[in-house]
This record gives sequence, C-alpha cells and structure tokens, in this order.
Amino acid sequence: MPEIGVNKVILIGRTGADTELKYTSNGKAVANFSLAINDSFKNGDGEQKERVEWIRCVAWGRLAEICGEFLIKGARAYAEGRLQTRKYDDREGNEHTVSEVVVRQLRFLGGPGNGNGKTEQSASPAENPDADISDDIPF
Repeated sequence: MPEIGVNKVILIGRTGADTELKYTSNGKAVANFSLAINDSFKNGDGEQKERVEWIRCVAWGRLAEICGEFLIKGARAYAEGRLQTRKYDDREGNEHTVSEVVVRQLRFLGGPGNGNGKTEQSASPAENPDADISDDIPF
C-alpha cells in the first residue's frame, strides 16, 4: 500500500485581476485567478527587503462560479487547497509546465478592494463537488 502524504496550501493575498471564468465542453465551470502574496525578509547584508509572490489558482464547479462573481481585482482572499503541477501544449505545439493551487475552500476577506460591501464571505467544499473534505462549514 502506498504511503499517504499531505498536500495542503493556505494563502492569504490579493487578486491581481478579475477572475477568469470559463466552462469546459461538458459545462463544468472553471475559474482561474492569481493571488499576490507580500513577503518581507532581511537579505545577507541585513537590509529589509520586500517582494511579491504571484500564485496561480484554479477552482472548479460552484466554487468557480462564486469566484467569478465576487473575486475581482484587488479583492483580499484566503484560499485553501492543494498544489498541482500539469503540462500543456500551446498553439505552436510547445510544451509548458505550470504549478497552481487547486482551491477547495475560499474566504473573501473584508477591507478595501473587496468591492462587495461585506466584511467577509466564504465558500467551502460543501459547494464544491470536487472537494473531498466534508467537515467544513458551508457558505
């Protein structure tokens, strides 16, 4: 029997653009968005440095539709899911490898840039049929 591992990613950041919502050929919703995660650290000379890490995210099903409706540019969000790496060919036939977080739970955090006038909203696996976690509180 194979050894069981853990693949869990938790992010808090802001979206860099409005969510891109599409539907597969069989009608399943898929949302793509990126979260900007701010980080600060001291370099080897002891200077305080800042950087932004952009993380690609994807959500499926009802959760994707919720992202498409509420997750706009500048929105602050908590995302939880798993890391996945996949390959695809572009239009010229070149192979690309991309790593992204498959989001299973999303919480819209209040504050400027949220745009919906509410302080907090959440969407959980109860609304995401692809999720295999069932003990979270539904949206």
